[in-house]
This record gives sequence, structure tokens and C-alpha cells, in this order.
Amino acid sequence: MHTLAASFFLQMAVILAACRIVGWLARRVGQPQVVGEMIAGVMLGPSLLGLLFPEASAKLFSQETRSILYVGSQLGVGLYMFLVGMEFRTELFRERLRSAASVSLAGMVAPFVLGALLAPWLIKQPGLFAESTRLHEAALFLGAAIAITAFPMLARIIHERGLAGTSLGTLALAAGAIDDAAAWCVLAIVLASFGGNSSIAVTAIGGGILYATFMLTLGRKGFAWLGSLTVRDGRITQAMMAVILMLFCLSAWFTDKIGIHAVFGGFVLGIAMPRGPLTHGLTEKLEPFTVVFLLPMFFTFSGLNTRLDMMLNPSILLIAIAVLAASILGKGVACWAAARLHGEDNRTSLAVGALMNSRGLMELIIINIGLQMGIIGRELFAILVVMAIVTTLMATPVFEWVYGRHVRKNAPQAANGIDG
Repeated sequence: MHTLAASFFLQMAVILAACRIVGWLARRVGQPQVVGEMIAGVMLGPSLLGLLFPEASAKLFSQETRSILYVGSQLGVGLYMFLVGMEFRTELFRERLRSAASVSLAGMVAPFVLGALLAPWLIKQPGLFAESTRLHEAALFLGAAIAITAFPMLARIIHERGLAGTSLGTLALAAGAIDDAAAWCVLAIVLASFGGNSSIAVTAIGGGILYATFMLTLGRKGFAWLGSLTVRDGRITQAMMAVILMLFCLSAWFTDKIGIHAVFGGFVLGIAMPRGPLTHGLTEKLEPFTVVFLLPMFFTFSGLNTRLDMMLNPSILLIAIAVLAASILGKGVACWAAARLHGEDNRTSLAVGALMNSRGLMELIIINIGLQMGIIGRELFAILVVMAIVTTLMATPVFEWVYGRHVRKNAPQAANGIDG
């Protein structure tokens, strides 16, 4: 046990060092910290460290420590989705509902059409999908993977650029929120139906609907007293923090138990939390440890399952190019076209397309769930990791090229640097 603990601490030191160094390098070239950490996770896996130093890699990331890494990564993404849920602003829907609905609809329909077109080809390729995956499940999973947007990253860029109250900022945030909510719902349906057991599917879908309905109605009203206590005491006490973390654990346990995934429990609980001092205080307390310590465990666990040497296979490379092209066409181009058709100027429409095309951490969460649930194989997992990294890398420079530099030229005070 002492050896296992020592190995884990050494492992975490290496992970944190790699993520901070590569994250710093990413910021130096104008990319968000999260992009660097995604790349660092892949570098620590068989794609680089395992390739150059296989013995050291096997010793550092032994099977025993991987099980701890898995649990820590699940806690990290669960808490992260809880934080994302607390940032989910339902008032955005009312402010720009028609425009946002049009952009979001295009950003959902196009990916699912492309997913349906790609699925018959990909499902015949050995190793991409599990043998038990049916065609409609493959199409829906691909559609959800292409449709997802890096909503937290999108919100960060908009906030740091001083665009939160602008037409572009409101439109992109509202469309991204609708997109992600729909994509997570579709993924939940895929997870619930996977395997063909109707009783399991009914339990998962019915339980998920009941859970979300309860949390967003009675649960939201019940949690109001936590907000009132925070206002009264002027802070979040340790007892309150214990209650909230207990609620998070129960929510994650329940959604995992009914057959969807723990992240759904955290996300819905975050949406149900009363806005104001409580959510601000929770973000201040939970975000640093979650983002700095726990999420690097998730990036590394994803990287350990990613083998980029698979891309040397011409057939896999062709599939990767097709998936990447479908992803850019299904989100960036589709959202640009929808914004243009709804009367937005070309520059704003291009900026919306650039922001919506980013997948970021949200993509990694979806494909990790798919791998854990046995829907996809490691080859498709690696392909989708590459797609997530490339589309995320594109977001900042494309946004800067089509919109940011023009904003700075006309209103220098509106532009702030992105530090990730």
C-alpha cells in the first residue's frame, strides 16, 4: 500500500508538471491553458512517453495506479460539470431565442445528418465501434460527438474579450448552451438504449427524466434555503459545503446507477443551484482544485487511451480526415450559415462559427464515456481526440482573424488577451 501511494504521488507530480509546462507554452502562442493540458495528456500516454520510454511509462502508470487515476478523473469531470451547470444561464434563451435557436438547430441538425451518413461506413470498419453497437446508436453517438461545443471555453473567450453583453456574445452563449444541452440529452438516450435491453433503457431514460424534472422543480425550490443561508452568513460554511458535496455525490451516484453517467448528475445539480453568492462562493472554492489538480488526471487518463501511431494506418488516417472535415462542416460552417440566414453580418456570423466549432474538454468527456460504456473502440477514440484538439486549436486564431482584430482596431478597450 505504501508503494502504491508513493507511486501515485510521483505520478501526480509528473502530471501536474507536464500540464502546467505545456499549458504555459500554449498560452505563449495565444492558446487557452486547457488546450495545452489536453496535449500534455496525450504526450504522457503511449503516443510519446510510452513510445520513447516504454519501461518508465509502464512503471509510472502501472495498472494499480491507473485505477486511482480513473477514480480521480471521474471526480474531476463530475465536479467540472457541476461548475459548468452553475454557469448555465437560462436567461440567455429569452434574450436571443430566435437567433440562438436557428444557429443551435443548424449546429445540431448538420452534425446528426453527417453522423448518419458516416455511421454506415465507420461501423463496418473493424475496431471503431463495439460489435454490439447498432447503426442508429453509432449515428447518434457520432452526431452528439460532432455537435458538442466547448461551452465553458466559449464563455471564457467571450468574457475575457469584453463581449458578454454584445449581440455576438449573447448569441454565441445562448446557441452554445442549447447545443450542449441537446447533445447531452442525445448522449443520455444512446447510453440508456445501448445493449438492446429494453428494461435497462426504460430505467435509464425514465430515471433520468424523473431526476432532471425533480431537481429543476422541487429540488431547485429546496436548494433556495442554501442560497438564503449564504446571504445570511455572508459565506459558505463548512457544514454547507459538506451538504452540497454530499448532494453532488448522491446525484452522481444516482445517474450512474440508473445507467447514464455520473457527469449528468453533477451537471443537472449545478443548474438547480440558486444563483448569486452561493454559486459564486462554490466556484471560488471548488474551481481551483478541480481545474488545477483533478482535471489533469482526466486529461492524462484520456491520453493513456490514445495511440496516435494508429494514424499511420492509411485507412485510419482517411477516416480521421473525414471525421475532422465533417466536424468543421457540421458546426463551424453550419452555424455561420444559420447566423447569416438570420440576418447577422458576415463578421459576426464567422465569429459564431469559429466559437461553436471548438470541442475542447466537453468532447473528451463524451468520448471517454463512449469508451467506458463500450460503444466505441480505441481507434475511433484516438480519431475523436485528434478532432477535439484540432478544432479547439482552431478556435482562438480563427476567432481572432475574423473578429477579434477588427474589434481591437475599432474599440481597443473591448479586447483583452486570452490566458486560457
